[in-house]
Amino acid sequence: MDCNRLVVAMTGASGSSLALALLRQLRDLPDWETHFVLSHGAEVTIDYELPGQKPEFFALADQVYDNSNIGAAIASGSFPTAGMVVIPCSMKTAAGIHSGYSDSLILRAADVTLKEGRPLVLVPRETPLSPIHLRNLYELSMMGVAIVPPMMTFYSGPQTVDDMIRHLIGKVLDRLGIPADYRRWGG
Repeated sequence: MDCNRLVVAMTGASGSSLALALLRQLRDLPDWETHFVLSHGAEVTIDYELPGQKPEFFALADQVYDNSNIGAAIASGSFPTAGMVVIPCSMKTAAGIHSGYSDSLILRAADVTLKEGRPLVLVPRETPLSPIHLRNLYELSMMGVAIVPPMMTFYSGPQTVDDMIRHLIGKVLDRLGIPADYRRWGG
């Protein structure tokens, strides 16, 4: 099934600029439709990390959902999507996805993504990682979830933090088969 809808979720871990960069890049791909949902923790984090920029997140998405709306379209497997990205992904959210505890729209959408066999990409933002975090992320990876932590890369010759963010977003999009323009190894 060809579907150019992507669910983008943002949770309360640090890294608001990562989600904003992903939404900006997806907006530049006119054939792609974004369905955005954020947790209360994400809203608080945006206000702290990017004061005054919350409206841009909503403006960049094609559809925005309230995280408490368990009946939203993205909560159903009959609503086709190309997959889902949780960026940044808090350890609370990773634990909820791992255990199938779907008490919010973000967790339900991730659960649906898994049960439908669609790509699920988590961008976990925590350091250091505890043994519980590592176990959850490992077991999620064994379920087919792509774990793409925002690691710094240097082979691409980054000059700014934005260069590093662009590289990470390219890696995320690669996992979903979405065209991405970033400096690859040997390129």
